[in-house]
Amino acid sequence: MSQPDLLYAALRLLLIIPAIILHEVSHGYVAYLLGDPTAKRAGRLTLNPMAHVDLYGTIILPAMMFLVAGFAIGYAKPVPINPQLMRKTSMQTGLLLTGIAGPVTNLLLAVASAGVFRVLTLFDLPGIVYYMVSFFTLINLVLAFFNLIPIPPLDGSRVVQRFLKGETLRQYHSLERYGIIIVLAVAFLLPSVNPSWDVLGWYLEHTVYPISHFLLGG
Repeated sequence: MSQPDLLYAALRLLLIIPAIILHEVSHGYVAYLLGDPTAKRAGRLTLNPMAHVDLYGTIILPAMMFLVAGFAIGYAKPVPINPQLMRKTSMQTGLLLTGIAGPVTNLLLAVASAGVFRVLTLFDLPGIVYYMVSFFTLINLVLAFFNLIPIPPLDGSRVVQRFLKGETLRQYHSLERYGIIIVLAVAFLLPSVNPSWDVLGWYLEHTVYPISHFLLGG
């Protein structure tokens, strides 16, 4: 890999970290607003990266995925929440609201970043500046829509669980122990067996990329 390629790879990794951290902090902050102080007591309502960075999920996994696949997913240390302490709403609604907080935060960051990009195009700046701002828009969209996939423990499952009850809900929650394996299988194993089975690629192609083109102006 050439020196410019290494520079851009490092920039992508550095831009992923704040997107992931703000995603996680929003979960804890919404839980706090609903009456659950668990994240606050654990010192997780902070923008200090050291409180959130997971060596594997925030650094190693995204870096490896960029090098191998050209895109990345990642995660920070999960922010602890206790829906039973959310006195301002029901447990399932609390899980729903805290769950969507992360993707909504990433969507707002994407819109704000795209706005900055549009303004910057009025000036003659080095290309790397436009690259960084546009990439921050893109990675926030990827994080938002990836996390909305309804496979536990991804945030989309917190939306689905709101509409399930009884045994169906219990069975759905039981998928959480296998969730990451399922996600990685869908993302990597299926396309390697048959390129036409690239479900994740199809999903991102019909969500992230049209929206990023719209926000950034093509």
